[in-house]
Amino acid sequence: MTDQVRVRFAPSPTGDLHVGGARTALFNWLFARQHGGAFILRIEDTDQARLVGQSIAGIIESLRWLGLHWDEGPDVGGPYGPYVQSQRLHLYREHAQRLVLAGHAYYCFCTPERLERVRQEQRARSEPPGYDRHCRYLPEAEVEERLARGEPAVIRFKMPLEGETTIVDLLRGEITYENRLLQDLVLLKSDGFPTYHLANVVDDHYMRISHILRAEEWIPSAPLHYQLYRAFGWEMPVLCHLPLILSPDGKGKLSKRHGATGVLEFKRQGYLPEAMINYLALLGWAYDAEQEIFSLEELLEKFRLEEVNPHPARFNFEKLLWMNQYYINHILSLDDLAQRCVPLLQEAGLVPPEASDPSTPAYAYVREVVALVKDRLKLLTEVVDLTRFFFAEVEDYDPELLLARKVEPAVVLHALERVIETLREADFSDEGDLERRLRGLAEELGLKTGQLFMPIRVAVTGRTVSPGLFETLRVLGRERSLERLAAAREKLAAYLQATAGSTPSRE
Repeated sequence: MTDQVRVRFAPSPTGDLHVGGARTALFNWLFARQHGGAFILRIEDTDQARLVGQSIAGIIESLRWLGLHWDEGPDVGGPYGPYVQSQRLHLYREHAQRLVLAGHAYYCFCTPERLERVRQEQRARSEPPGYDRHCRYLPEAEVEERLARGEPAVIRFKMPLEGETTIVDLLRGEITYENRLLQDLVLLKSDGFPTYHLANVVDDHYMRISHILRAEEWIPSAPLHYQLYRAFGWEMPVLCHLPLILSPDGKGKLSKRHGATGVLEFKRQGYLPEAMINYLALLGWAYDAEQEIFSLEELLEKFRLEEVNPHPARFNFEKLLWMNQYYINHILSLDDLAQRCVPLLQEAGLVPPEASDPSTPAYAYVREVVALVKDRLKLLTEVVDLTRFFFAEVEDYDPELLLARKVEPAVVLHALERVIETLREADFSDEGDLERRLRGLAEELGLKTGQLFMPIRVAVTGRTVSPGLFETLRVLGRERSLERLAAAREKLAAYLQATAGSTPSRE
């Protein structure tokens, strides 16, 4: 063991990094940083049947996006590598043999068919299913003979048959198990790959891990791990099993059927890493009854592992969305937000490559546009639809949208003509001038401001809902605004001609 705090996040590359795994990584990272320790990334890829291609790359991308950088790992190296378990197989095989020679483990030749038959018989007798230790007492000579013949075999651990095993959990205190009720679990499979139980114990020892922060689902395995440490003569790290993350209704573990669960899914949807980190920290931990918004620096100052609630935490998608909107509206600077929006707008084909450079006019325009929708954004990805008309031509719209309520169509057409005349003389850089002229025109035409402003809004945006009219006109500028108003006038004139005698007034 070491006096330095050393923790590890050890995901299996069987798919995208789940938010539960991300919460585990966050708590490990915070604990390491608070104690001046090391945060280690280890890839546990020994379950070959469940491996998913590109999963390791996805895990690394997820952690980097969240800002949880590691001190040792498969890509950065370190003094106790390699940090991918499939590259350490010789170490696990050597230690499995060491346990056999010391009398702490044994070869098991039972076939899958026999194991299934035993389980069926146990269930028929209303007994809990499990291995019946059939091979535990085989004579040594028989074992050697069967191995010499090349019979497939696994190596199982010999759990004590009497007494108790007590583990100490940082959040739950002592947890005691009767040894006679525990299984002789497999340590090394017949293909030479270890199970999680052997690999994690061996790696945690040689990587000098001081504290194990992992999911609650591993509590039942902790007695075996404790006995393995004893068998090797090693000191066991401090255990801390983190609470489950439940679905919003609390009726089971959070899964894909409830919505997005992978970190990269949330990234693709437009969530901010800062909001994700903030929300994940509150799944099982709270500083007080009031504060909910925490920067990473504040979490490093205030988070306490021993204050984590051991009871399951519910995942609330609505709360996460609220938090994401809060960060967009109140935490990010305008420049920060604009720079995060640029890649999304580029991907949609709305802005040129040079918009990535904050010194260019293209970026300056994006910044102006984003400023108009900042307060309406809940997700970064919404910026594309909310601002499309600023970058591209107005999408085709129903000419009836130009017709104001309780205003004759011919009056609206005349009003649009007067709007064009009025705005030709306006200073488009001055929102105040635009507002004065248009309000004055409404009064002159005997219209309510809404009756005049709505057709103008539809003309320049193609929508009935948009950012403030005068801000929109300012950002669009004189040329585009007048072009769109002229196009709207022609669209409405053509519509009125086509429907002459059949178009009722707007009531």
